[in-house]
Amino acid sequence: MDSAKNLYWHFAASCCLVIFVILGYTVKFYESTLNFIDQPISDLIRAHMTDGLTSFYIGVTHLGSGMVIAGLVLVVSLICWYRKFLSEALWLIINSALVAGVGNYLIKFAFQRPRPSVPHLVTETHFSFPSGHAMGSMLFYGTLIIILPRLITHRRLCLAVQLFLAVLILTIGISRIYVGVHYPTDILGGYLLGAAWILGTYPTFQKRRFIWRFQGKQK
Repeated sequence: MDSAKNLYWHFAASCCLVIFVILGYTVKFYESTLNFIDQPISDLIRAHMTDGLTSFYIGVTHLGSGMVIAGLVLVVSLICWYRKFLSEALWLIINSALVAGVGNYLIKFAFQRPRPSVPHLVTETHFSFPSGHAMGSMLFYGTLIIILPRLITHRRLCLAVQLFLAVLILTIGISRIYVGVHYPTDILGGYLLGAAWILGTYPTFQKRRFIWRFQGKQK
């Protein structure tokens, strides 16, 4: 039964990865064909820019930055470690620090997509595809959504926090388009790659968690 469940997780991860590869290939060799997706969505999001919205989205975009996520990873990992959720802490660190940080930085060199040629409301210097904020928020907040039921035992409270985190992931992606530093397909690429990693490594996380619980190393 566990093997069958693992196949579902790996199949979902493979689907995300295949779509990412197709999208990445298009970005690399046929970027102009993506205008029919990128332009209307960007225009819609940036159609009514106000001082209030600008302040809101700049604040939200910081919640997906490497520095903020690194601080949150440290806090949540220490809480997990203190409560003997060791596999959760390790999975969170690997996903958020190594894959989101180092992995995304290196992957951008393969595509070398320039940033959108619109006024930028925040400063960015690296390439555009895939979005590091989208990938990082998916990997950190997405992993947190999965491990949260072990940290919050109150079911309704846990569900409310999970819903909030899901909305936050989406809002961070929108914020990157609003501030002018990403195309919508950059955001999609970041989400897909982050989701592929989480889905693909979840069975390994579950296996390690089972072994460590059997050995009495964690709850």
